Amino acid sequence: MKTQIVEINEKSLALAKNVIEGGGLVAFPTETVYGLGANAFCDDAVKQIYAVKGRPQDNPLIVHVHKDYDIERLVCDIPSYAKKLAEKFLPGPLTMVYKSRGAVSPTVSCGLDTLAVRIPSHEGAQRFLKYLDLPIAAPSANISKHVSPTSAEHVLADLNGKIPYILDGGASRGGIESTVLDVTGEKPCILRSGLITKEMIAEVAGSCDVFIPKEGVKVRSPGMKYKHYSPNCCTMLFPFDRIEQAKEAYLSETAKGVNAYIMCDSACAEVLGVKNILCLGKTEEEIAASLYGKLREGEQVAELIIAIAPEKQDGIMAGVMNRLTKACGGKQ
Repeated sequence: MKTQIVEINEKSLALAKNVIEGGGLVAFPTETVYGLGANAFCDDAVKQIYAVKGRPQDNPLIVHVHKDYDIERLVCDIPSYAKKLAEKFLPGPLTMVYKSRGAVSPTVSCGLDTLAVRIPSHEGAQRFLKYLDLPIAAPSANISKHVSPTSAEHVLADLNGKIPYILDGGASRGGIESTVLDVTGEKPCILRSGLITKEMIAEVAGSCDVFIPKEGVKVRSPGMKYKHYSPNCCTMLFPFDRIEQAKEAYLSETAKGVNAYIMCDSACAEVLGVKNILCLGKTEEEIAASLYGKLREGEQVAELIIAIAPEKQDGIMAGVMNRLTKACGGKQ
């Protein structure tokens, strides 16, 4: 199979629709990362996602719909606070986990009685989803555990020859995956941190919890289990208050002949003053947007990436830290 990167237009959307309706897979852009999409009603198509990615069978997927799609065809028991959150943040980088009506393939939710639904704000994603008018199950369009893709070229690097089309929507502006929020309880609970923060949710809903994973409990969201977002090179992760130890590790490894790079924010880079830097930027938004791109850049040039965590750990940085820990310091 030849994989083509195609501009989003009437011709490419028609081609994509033909593939999706035929039970195949198409990669498409969102404002966060690129997704690998399949018809959520088609069990064989959803199973293909797991096979193509090499994704663990107990890691649930998110269903993507356009802004005018009636999600009550898919889910039920929507609490009033979830409706308020939808009014405030959707379309946007927020996924909400509802009670499922069981309308889509059971493989999407790995047999759970819930369903994660997202309405992306990316114009290209909306055109794609509106054209199909189907719920599209889609994880990130990369090989499982590798760095998530924020460009069509990233998708091609991972999935070349495995899917027919990649709809090109340019670089993803958000950079990290959507916040995943459980809305099946009396108050919302974050399952995966992202660009919509705990503080932002609490301001609308009145309060917001953060789920702490426990051993043996079945996961209800992507990104809660396994090592993720990892570059194809060695990594180290240091907390912000151990900048000097990170620099010592860099100097020690380079003295041994190891091609090492430090990945950090711009303020930290200025303090370090070393040659090989993967600079994430200055603001929270810049750091989130550039994280995956810098990890992919790093694996192309470095044998070792030494990551230094940002000083700020809340807000958007909670989502960045979640990805950084899983990429450079998480367990398999």
